[in-house]
Amino acid sequence: MFDGARVLVAGSTGLIGVNLIQRLLREGANVRATLYRNPALIQDDRIDYRTVDLTSAEDCRRVVEGVDYVFMCAANTSGAAVMQNSPLSHVTPNVLMNTQLMQAAYDAKVRKYCFISSSAAYPPSDDRPVREDEMFAGDPYDVYFPVGWMKRYVEVLCRMYAEKIRPPMPTVVIRPSNIYGPFDKFDPKTSHVTAALVRRVATGENPMSIWGTGRDVRDLIYVDDFIDGMLTVFRAVETHDAVNIASGVGVTVRQVLEELIDIDGLGDVRVDYDTTKPQMIPIRLIDTAYAEERYGFRAKTSLRDGLSRTLDWYRRHGRTHPR
Repeated sequence: MFDGARVLVAGSTGLIGVNLIQRLLREGANVRATLYRNPALIQDDRIDYRTVDLTSAEDCRRVVEGVDYVFMCAANTSGAAVMQNSPLSHVTPNVLMNTQLMQAAYDAKVRKYCFISSSAAYPPSDDRPVREDEMFAGDPYDVYFPVGWMKRYVEVLCRMYAEKIRPPMPTVVIRPSNIYGPFDKFDPKTSHVTAALVRRVATGENPMSIWGTGRDVRDLIYVDDFIDGMLTVFRAVETHDAVNIASGVGVTVRQVLEELIDIDGLGDVRVDYDTTKPQMIPIRLIDTAYAEERYGFRAKTSLRDGLSRTLDWYRRHGRTHPR
């Protein structure tokens, strides 16, 4: 599908974007990639980098001109502290970027469009993995309310372009669990929990203070598996679909940290859990049955293998990584 195709990756320096570009290049795609504040992370003559502001309609029109497929991986994201203290930082710029780029893609007659949504947009489901058809069954958790409804709004736009107007533009919505791996955000100001733990173990931090109880449960998917799942779905969808892409296994923060310490061979590490710091919801899991039954996708990388690869990558590249 991608051999010789012209593919735009919006958000080329993020975890998804940079790993997606590497995969597309291996599949023979002609990649155009957007930059904003951060420099390019992959130096390759086959990549056509464009520095743009995706909140600008004119920039969006220029960057989608002549492309076949669009992967919208650009987003204003951050960790729990920023989400709690500045919730609108996840709303206003993201709504602008997504509405402008999708309209530009439609006007440019893009053949198919992919939007990366979020499992944070789902309503509470207690300790049960939530299914795709439950997205609008209730409000998101309060802590995710702003970013959750932003993602939902863009999901509705995707369905509208694919099903409610003529001619349609096929759209794919991917709802990931917690992705981790090479090129993640390791900066303590912006990192999510897995990347933060990788950095702290790699640097030999001891004692280690962890926000929360450490008993929060998440589904972690290694980035290579996520890219596999996203492209599998993207190839197959002809009109519109929204699909969970996850490992299907729930793990606690404590389990992740213990696995990392064991892989690293750190020995005795004193870990203090600070329950006064911002915490998210205790359990967030998404159901993977639809992705497996409809598209034949199942994650392959074990937590230990994924963490080991990420730890090794961080040791070799992470300290000079710009984020």
